[in-house]
Amino acid sequence: MLLTMFKSKLHRVKVTDAQLYYEGSITIDEELLKIANILAYEKVQVVNINNGSRLETYTIPGEWGSRIICLNGPAARMNEPGHEVIVIAYAHMTLEEALLHRPKVIKVDEYNNPLEN
Repeated sequence: MLLTMFKSKLHRVKVTDAQLYYEGSITIDEELLKIANILAYEKVQVVNINNGSRLETYTIPGEWGSRIICLNGPAARMNEPGHEVIVIAYAHMTLEEALLHRPKVIKVDEYNNPLEN
């Protein structure tokens, strides 16, 4: 049996852009993805702190160091520039793996720069 566990998250990143007329997904600074151990094109959940919306999509790497967090396609209707969101990645693990797993939490400042954990 595999359990679905919280793997990592970008906590309270600020949405910098929203592009309604795009195929879909969330564009995230490639450096932030690396720090959070989230892969390009990995499925993530996006939780909006400002309005409570939740959605599932996949990541697209944005320019390294740009601090971009851009919701694309229909997700742009639920997430506006300036909103704070939590981007959560999950992983399937055996019970043994899950018992040893510690999720990675990346907190950021008001400009999406990673803070020391």
